[in-house]
Amino acid sequence: MINIIMMYDIRGLKLGFSTLSIFMRPPESWSGTALEDHFNALEVLCEGPMWPRHGLWSVNNIGGDGLDVYLHAPTVDLNPASINKGIREETLRQLKETVDMAAGIGAPYVTTHPGIVHKPIPRIWEMCLEYAMQVLGEAADYAKNNNVILSIENMPLKKTYLCTSAEELDKFRKRCGCGVTIDVGHAITCPDPVSFLRLPGISYLHVNDNKGDKDAHLCPGDGILDLSLLKLHDRMIIELNDYDNVLRARDVILRALQ
Repeated sequence: MINIIMMYDIRGLKLGFSTLSIFMRPPESWSGTALEDHFNALEVLCEGPMWPRHGLWSVNNIGGDGLDVYLHAPTVDLNPASINKGIREETLRQLKETVDMAAGIGAPYVTTHPGIVHKPIPRIWEMCLEYAMQVLGEAADYAKNNNVILSIENMPLKKTYLCTSAEELDKFRKRCGCGVTIDVGHAITCPDPVSFLRLPGISYLHVNDNKGDKDAHLCPGDGILDLSLLKLHDRMIIELNDYDNVLRARDVILRALQ
């Protein structure tokens, strides 16, 4: 039997899960679920019931009792790289609202996506890249002023996605003045997954697995992920759709770290 508390104490490990896996449960139950199952971190997906503009976070008990809370900003239908100025402006508005939520509950990190280029030809790509850096740079400055770190996530290998290489993600980090969230499942769809884990400024990891061909969000150990790579970092969020698999992933990760 794995001594979870001892692992946390010895390594200084922060291990949690995304509320994606318990999305339909009442938000006021999320922290209790994490603590009961011996997690010490939680990433709140800021969609649906926890959309920051609803303000429900201010009346729900999120965090406390030694539980680190991180936020994943809304990304559905939003795009900092959009050609449409209105979409970019709304994306920035919702990023700032998520930062306000983070500041309100004491969450140190807000993770977001770098954007999508729907017509990935060179001229359009460069224009959209610049738009994304402008939006995310302004959001990162707003976050710093509120003692929060905006953290940009790497994307799976797909021709329309930004930040599918460590080199491009690092350009965003430097230009925007932000942190980075490394999704190891996204990374293993790319040619050099280890390069992502060697970047400076990593806020935490998203942990999931796949067969290398698509972003499948399998339990770690069910795909091609080299679990020994997890030893490089001490803050991890299990990002899976099913909570039973989250519990299985917890044990797989802790065994790999022994």
